[in-house]
Amino acid sequence: MAPSRAWAEPWQDSWDDLEDALVGDRALRIDALLDAVEAAAAPAPTVLDLGCGPGTVTRRLLARLPSARAIALDVDPVLLTIAGATFAGDERVRVARADLRDPSWTTAVPEAPVDAVVTATALHWLPEAAVTRLYHDLATMIRPGGVLAHAEQMPLDTPRLASALAIIDDSRQPSPAARRHAWDAWWARAAQDPALAAATVERRAIFTTTYPTEEFSPPADWHMASLIAAGFTEAAVTWRSRHAAVVTALR
Repeated sequence: MAPSRAWAEPWQDSWDDLEDALVGDRALRIDALLDAVEAAAAPAPTVLDLGCGPGTVTRRLLARLPSARAIALDVDPVLLTIAGATFAGDERVRVARADLRDPSWTTAVPEAPVDAVVTATALHWLPEAAVTRLYHDLATMIRPGGVLAHAEQMPLDTPRLASALAIIDDSRQPSPAARRHAWDAWWARAAQDPALAAATVERRAIFTTTYPTEEFSPPADWHMASLIAAGFTEAAVTWRSRHAAVVTALR
């Protein structure tokens, strides 16, 4: 029997608890993404949720804009299993699997152009060349006038101020060891769920470690310049909290 919505809900709750502990101001980041979509593409946009995980942003998008449609895309089979169960029977959501490191990832997107793309704390796992290519891909995938909103760690490029604020960040977040322990514990619980057993085996063939290595977290200025170079017409920081930011770009 396929996993059900009732089965998925506790996994959604535990994922929210994990991410809220690991990602500072997470709810505010997501709200800022949805503000961009609502401002540029409401009331009934088609939205591509890149690196969707179990569907966190898509769930909140549909709560805010019930007439929206979403394409929830990720590479992780465990998180996609949870997303698939969460949105089972909801014709507004299509779940797709693709690896953003693969230049052919766009073939997995069932519809283009889209009105908006959102991504939250996902692209720092990609190397610089992949993010640069991705922005060019998105410039052709988003309709003219559409919007991209990207929430991520985007360090300040002012050394003394950045260093001072980093102390504040560190004081408000778990230690690296505690973060790693919480992350590993969540995945260990997932591996014990029979409904996720096959997906867990598949995940281990994709990722060599439970906690991948962060590859690329440049300042917001890099993102804005790269988006303009890729073909977007405007790009700006629309939300910031210390080293976290949302960069929004119009096509």
